[in-house]
Amino acid sequence: MLTIDGSSGEGGGQILRTSVAMAAITGTPVHIINIRSNRPKPGLSAQHLTAIEAAATLTDAEVAGSALRATEVVFTPGAIKGGRYCLDIGTAGSISLLLQCLIPIALHAPETVVLDITGGTDVKWSPPVDYLRHVTLPALTRMGCNVDIAVSRRGYYPRGGGRVRAVVKPSTISGVDFDRCREGAGVSAIDGCSHAAGLPEHVALRQCEAASARLHDHGYESNIKTEVAHRRVSSTGSGIVLWCDNIGGSALGERGKRAEVVGVDAADQIIAELDCGVSVDRYLADQLIPYMAMAKSGSYTTRELSLHTKTNIWASEQFTDARFEVELSGCNIKVVC
Repeated sequence: MLTIDGSSGEGGGQILRTSVAMAAITGTPVHIINIRSNRPKPGLSAQHLTAIEAAATLTDAEVAGSALRATEVVFTPGAIKGGRYCLDIGTAGSISLLLQCLIPIALHAPETVVLDITGGTDVKWSPPVDYLRHVTLPALTRMGCNVDIAVSRRGYYPRGGGRVRAVVKPSTISGVDFDRCREGAGVSAIDGCSHAAGLPEHVALRQCEAASARLHDHGYESNIKTEVAHRRVSSTGSGIVLWCDNIGGSALGERGKRAEVVGVDAADQIIAELDCGVSVDRYLADQLIPYMAMAKSGSYTTRELSLHTKTNIWASEQFTDARFEVELSGCNIKVVC
């Protein structure tokens, strides 16, 4: 049994999700200790507990110690299986982060896995579901992964209630040189979605217009759509996600924060990435690590090596014989497996 210290690296939920996923894929029993010990509320929260329980269901795993606020757990996986699973985080916990744990596992199932999940689609400290759909999934498609994500209802903090269906088909994962994919591609128009639920339509429109104007001022053309939900609204909120190939930017609305500021924040985020000429942004950089470890190959350049990326590299190397090299590439960082 492998022991993983949950206080290593970023010391939060990332090391837990990656360790459980890699344990399931490699069939390695794992004892995770000091779970989220670096957080104000240590131990398992609802979304982390859901991830462990869902991973256990997908793999017929034996789990010891899983409970809210538990600081250690033993996960002993069995065989990965397909099928349909209905998961309710029960809070506005991030659906995107839950899928970060479950998609790698489901790709190794002998048949299709369908995940119907209720929770938060656009919440703080996690990738918005549109980022997952339009930045993460295209990158995974290049690596041979067959995954589709559909959103039927958005869920914002604090009520959640968003509904997402992920369909994951058995796939063979291959390494990709993302820099080569970008060679000569240039920057096409930046796509995006500005959304709001339970709020006046002008909120989404103002976010959109502010982001478009900011991008235009920096020489980037954009095609941003607006989405407003008035009926069947389970929670109130707004946000905007922008994307261009494997680069994204996003921002969430907050009480007292003008819609124009939200739009500009998202635009500034993607501009900073695009201006550096990298092949993937700093958020996708950490998400790709477990897939590269499974493929035992692949490379990309990114603007900076985040603590989440370092944590995923460390965790992935504990479960596999894949090894990563990190080097400077001009003013950027190159990661090679």
